Amino acid sequence: MKKNKNNINTVYGQNNVKSLLYSNIKHQIITIFVLEENKHLLDNEISQKLLDYDVQYCDKHTFLNKFPKKHTQGIAANFIFNYSELCLDNLDNNVCFVILDEINDPQNLGQIIRTCECAGINGIILPRHKSVHITDSVLQVSQGSSFNIKIHIVSNLNSIISDLKKDDFWITGIENSIDSKNWYEIDYKNKVGIVFGSEGKGIRRLIKDSCDFLGTIPMQGKTNSLNVSAAVSAVAIERLRQLSK
Repeated sequence: MKKNKNNINTVYGQNNVKSLLYSNIKHQIITIFVLEENKHLLDNEISQKLLDYDVQYCDKHTFLNKFPKKHTQGIAANFIFNYSELCLDNLDNNVCFVILDEINDPQNLGQIIRTCECAGINGIILPRHKSVHITDSVLQVSQGSSFNIKIHIVSNLNSIISDLKKDDFWITGIENSIDSKNWYEIDYKNKVGIVFGSEGKGIRRLIKDSCDFLGTIPMQGKTNSLNVSAAVSAVAIERLRQLSK
């Protein structure tokens, strides 16, 4: 596991804290804060887990000063997010990684994480530089999904794509191009990596050149492209449809 060295993150609300407490991917929980007057309202499974951690029970004034203007449901947790090591050994067929090339918007990343976890994607790969990573905003938008899917940070996306291809992965880039097929004409079964580019620039040229296929989602209106999180949703659901056949 790789720790997020720069930040202590905070999650709010029973669903988010419960997902953190019961995650199979272990994160370093520092302190859990509980509003004293609401502790009897906590989910029983949360209450049981609290016995294992440092918990501060706060009066209303103290709690609200710590977390002003937050929707907390009377509980919050400070922790350090641990990224997962990317291991390509002994992978099953139908493994799918979503590869994000310099995505910068925390809202988009949070929604992508939520979609990928719901759609059974095996992991999300982010570059170490020029990319948003896990922040409190990402965690809030993902609504606990960040704790139930592996998120990998790598130094060189091109190198990782090369490693994936050596391990029999097919790489598809979702990009508007004259060489692109319709997104639903591409086979997403077996081992696949699906690349999505940044909100403003799309997939970088070297990354695009490393793709085996390019796919596009044609627009019917005047807007020339989908938001990247919406594009991830469309492709992830299409993959599920293909796997269900």
